Amino acid sequence: MRPLTVTDITRAIKTALETCFPYPVEVEGEICNFRPHYSGHAYFTLKDSYSEISAVMWKSRVQQLEQALANGQQVICSGQVSVYEKTGRYQLNVLKARAVGRGDLQQRFELLKAKLWELGYFDEARKRPLPTYPRRVALITSPTGAAVRDLISVAMRRNPAIKLVLRPAQVQGARAAPDLVQALRDVNNYGDVDVIIIGRGGGSLEDLWAFNEEALAREIYNSRIPVVSAVGHEIDITLADLVADRRAPTPSAAAELVVPRASEMLGQLHYYQERAVDLIQARIRRGRQQVAAYQQHHALRRPQYQLNEQRAEVTQWLRRRNQAMMGLIARRHSQLEMLNQRLDALNPASVLARGYVQIEQDGQTIGHAAALKSGLARVVFGDGYKDISLEIINE
Repeated sequence: MRPLTVTDITRAIKTALETCFPYPVEVEGEICNFRPHYSGHAYFTLKDSYSEISAVMWKSRVQQLEQALANGQQVICSGQVSVYEKTGRYQLNVLKARAVGRGDLQQRFELLKAKLWELGYFDEARKRPLPTYPRRVALITSPTGAAVRDLISVAMRRNPAIKLVLRPAQVQGARAAPDLVQALRDVNNYGDVDVIIIGRGGGSLEDLWAFNEEALAREIYNSRIPVVSAVGHEIDITLADLVADRRAPTPSAAAELVVPRASEMLGQLHYYQERAVDLIQARIRRGRQQVAAYQQHHALRRPQYQLNEQRAEVTQWLRRRNQAMMGLIARRHSQLEMLNQRLDALNPASVLARGYVQIEQDGQTIGHAAALKSGLARVVFGDGYKDISLEIINE
């Protein structure tokens, strides 16, 4: 007897499952990990207190639903227990689904949300504005997740001079909420930061539950430093989002919200420099006008010594103002030079001049290996470019 192939045994298990259970079978559980696909299909998990089962609902069936599916719903699904042969995983192919109530986590979320609203935690009037030009930003998130990489990448791209302080914390599991609470306390005690970003990547209601705990909401509410919440994707809303001073839909968006572009700071610096010069020159003009008025005053024409005394005071005042103006201009010039040097280091032309090249296809810069394809391409060097023909040999 020949050995069974993987396909043989998978199909045998599929046939056994489909034969064993009546068709259709009804399964009750709570929806989690709901993932609507761009094709129109819906993928999710049904769970109870002890077990989970993967479920899929095809587009034609999704379109017949009277109520859209969502995480936290308690539903009864009617369908067929089967096996997805490609992965060997058993699943429920859902034909119909009807809601029978809200899941335990969703109910806890709604009850706690109502409680915190009554306490005024979500009141917009108590929320503080973010600093326009923060010097130091604290990041509270997992040190190994995609969120911290996105935060650092976007912040450094917008302003290489920004100082980032990472306070590592668990963002999922039983210890996540206490760890996040302690992280907020540590940053507030540290004190030398202008704004806090707290967050993580997306996930199910269970994955994000630490950001729905009352203890964390209270700590955000009591924070002396403005807090930006950046939890999950745009569709994920947590209690931390509602309590925070600002909410960003993603960690990357939080970095864009908090960190201003270096070019914007340079523009403001130029503006304030010009304003300072204008104010100093205006004071000099007023001083000269006062000198002229003193010289014309009839009371001062007779006692010449009073005129000389006043003239000396005005001359000294003008000298101090000139020195202050030159010192201010010198400091602003030094700051501009420092920022210009940082911008030059980030200039793509400077990178090319150091021996790197840039590859373009169809008018787009190639940033990833997967985007490169066979055909015509342009290789840009520091001193020009060459049009070449590429053939990819390891697709």
